[in-house]
Amino acid sequence: MTQPIKDYALLGNLRCSALVGRNGSIDWFCPPRFDSPACFTRLLGNEEHGFWQLAPQPPAQKIQRHYQSDTLVLCTEFDCGDAGRVRITDFMPLNSEALIVRRVEGLEGSVQMDMQLAPRFGYGARAARCEEGAQGVSLWDTDGQRLLLTSQSPLRIGADNVSASFALGAGEMHEFTLFHLLPEQQPGVGADPQQLLDDCLQWWRDWVRQCSYHGRWREAVIRSLITLKALTHEPSGSMVAAPTTSLPEAPGHGANWDYRFCWIRDAVWALDILIDSNYLTEVHAWINWLQRVIERNDGDMRVLYSVDGQSANGEHEMDWLPGHLDSQPVRVGNGAYDQHQLDVYGQLVDLLHIARRSGAYLSQQDWQDQRRLLEKVIDCWQQPDEGIWELRDQRRHYVHSKVYAWVALDRSIRDAEEYGLEAPLEEWRAVRDEIHADICRKGINAQRGAFQQSYERACPDASLLMIPLLGFLPIDDPRVQATIAWIEQDLLRDGVVHRFPPQDSFSGDEGAFLACSFWFADTLVMSGRDGDAENMFAHLLALRNDVGLLAEQYDPRYGLIGNFPQALSHLALVKSAYLLQACEQVHHGGEPERHSYKPVI
Repeated sequence: MTQPIKDYALLGNLRCSALVGRNGSIDWFCPPRFDSPACFTRLLGNEEHGFWQLAPQPPAQKIQRHYQSDTLVLCTEFDCGDAGRVRITDFMPLNSEALIVRRVEGLEGSVQMDMQLAPRFGYGARAARCEEGAQGVSLWDTDGQRLLLTSQSPLRIGADNVSASFALGAGEMHEFTLFHLLPEQQPGVGADPQQLLDDCLQWWRDWVRQCSYHGRWREAVIRSLITLKALTHEPSGSMVAAPTTSLPEAPGHGANWDYRFCWIRDAVWALDILIDSNYLTEVHAWINWLQRVIERNDGDMRVLYSVDGQSANGEHEMDWLPGHLDSQPVRVGNGAYDQHQLDVYGQLVDLLHIARRSGAYLSQQDWQDQRRLLEKVIDCWQQPDEGIWELRDQRRHYVHSKVYAWVALDRSIRDAEEYGLEAPLEEWRAVRDEIHADICRKGINAQRGAFQQSYERACPDASLLMIPLLGFLPIDDPRVQATIAWIEQDLLRDGVVHRFPPQDSFSGDEGAFLACSFWFADTLVMSGRDGDAENMFAHLLALRNDVGLLAEQYDPRYGLIGNFPQALSHLALVKSAYLLQACEQVHHGGEPERHSYKPVI
């Protein structure tokens, strides 16, 4: 039976990740890298497609779980009634060959436990071949890679799976450690699970200790920041949009996409949050990644890249997988990689601008790269594009894209003026003013006096909320307030905001977009509607699952839907928390902390 998306929790080691359900089953795991083929794929199929389950038998009567404070270490307690209680601790060590450690402890009584490890390599396509050795049980793929399971517990070795059954009394403990080894790779010295756990807890708590946020939504902010960090690929400095592919935006339909790539847009917004939160190491690592990408592509940026900065290579379908909630096709790769999305350039320039103002060191080469990006904007801002929502075969003059073209010019002009950087300022000012006038002339719906989705299409779009958030126009401009009112009237339903009218979506039946809902709360704050903003923020926090995670979208019929957990949703949550905190500080006579959502003209 397919578990709802909300029933999963994230494990990660800054290289790859896993999703573990409330039932104790790890149903998604892609070692050794976020975009590697999954060996546990039950998330998109059934038990024939690979999983690793550790759970009481018969199933528990009550399940509670939480992350240990300020970490990504998951604790799940199973209450088995008269039989007793057990706790499973799941984590992925950092800086270790061990990838997943699972510890089960008896708390009360005597509980019968079952463990079954049944990988299916190649996204569920190939069964493993089991072989017992001196260091544990190897589960081999046909290409020579393997999983290695070590445990002190007696194991039953099948042809393609490993299992164990044992009674667990109070105070007793069993541990299982899983390694992933490439062809010809040999395991290192055996790892002590307790030391791995202690090191993992310490690492995450040291990282959280750097955070500068101490407001009243600390729990939600810290959990979101940990999630963003867990989506970071530490070897390269990049960040994936989500650790999954093909979790549906509309269950039963075809809007199922692979998000295990670095989207420039999502990463830039996340890095803005990390700057706010005092995590400049991550910012410098990503800027170094960006420099390599710009040099490789001569400033001609794509929408998304693999975690190592290589161009994506299209997408293909895996027809042997039924999909989550029977949502097909299941896709690997993302066909949006070669779309023209004008806003990407403005996003990058805005990040460099924010980094400078926050005291981050940027070199002369960074300025040269920024100028190259600006040249691209000047050359192509008048062209149609696919826009932020990556609508396939719908190239238009999207207002959001044009606004980010203006942002690219505006931020570069201010950088040159404030830091004495060499630039053709007269030319840039002329183009900036031309873009602004063009948007205000062609992007307005005359009947409503509000901005519309594109020059060609007279409908509301939640991306237009960025107009005041980016300082393109002040929040009290009548056109901005009319735009907010139009979105509130047509796109706000059940307390959450949809991206655009349903007839524009890929399926016609998608859920509300959570990031847009946070953006709407932000504009309420800026409009002086503090109470409405805080109520909406509280409503959105209540949509998180029991361990504080958000997907891309929300639908009252299904709960959380779309790829999970979603970086964009979590970074928007953090930004809203900062903005609400700044509003509180102003009301109490203090100085607000820096945040990028403030008018600049």
